[in-house]
Amino acid sequence: MPKIKTHKGAAARFRVTGGGKIMRMYGNRNNFRRKKRKPVRVKFGRTVPVSASESRTIRGLIQQ
Repeated sequence: MPKIKTHKGAAARFRVTGGGKIMRMYGNRNNFRRKKRKPVRVKFGRTVPVSASESRTIRGLIQQ
């Protein structure tokens, strides 16, 4: 039986905390940052937890 490979696209987008939560960044961060409001730009720098319904799928992709 071969080893299961990590999905590198998912591994680059999600991080697992010490407590086991899967964190993600907000989308739409690349273009037109000057136009966006200051609170929106600040929000882009933070991570937020992934929803419970998607966390099982993502955990399987990143093998954690």
